[in-house]
Amino acid sequence: MTTTTAGGRHHAGTELRRTPAQLAATAVAVTFLLVGILGFVPGIVTDFDDMSFAGHDSGAQLLGIFQVSVLHNVVHLLFGVVGLALVSRGARAATQFLVVGGVVYLLLAVYGVAIGHDDSSANFIPVNQADTGLHLGLGITMIAAGVVTARKRAS
Repeated sequence: MTTTTAGGRHHAGTELRRTPAQLAATAVAVTFLLVGILGFVPGIVTDFDDMSFAGHDSGAQLLGIFQVSVLHNVVHLLFGVVGLALVSRGARAATQFLVVGGVVYLLLAVYGVAIGHDDSSANFIPVNQADTGLHLGLGITMIAAGVVTARKRAS
């Protein structure tokens, strides 16, 4: 038997349905891929010529707000790729991506607060206050999405 999904794809005997966890994790992963790509686009990144590979001395800022470096952008890209890979493994893996990724981002927020944002050599990613606030919000949001979608799967 062949079925047609909402996207128009035909699959013999199976229908590709995404769970809420997979949809949420896909949105997060695609967002990270987009941010990683945009981090290499002059104009979207202010002071693009001041971007360093890593370290607090990178003068480049995504949207003129978030301090970025080549390493920072590559981490965003890798995080997005890992997220999409886990989404393809099912709802449980998607939930794990959201929750574990959320914990990682909470730890990054703590890291940002602990190192300060000026000329600390510990600021190798680099992060500024805007990054730290964003990491805190991302961590909370990702964990909440993972918990909520896991509960929906369990009911």
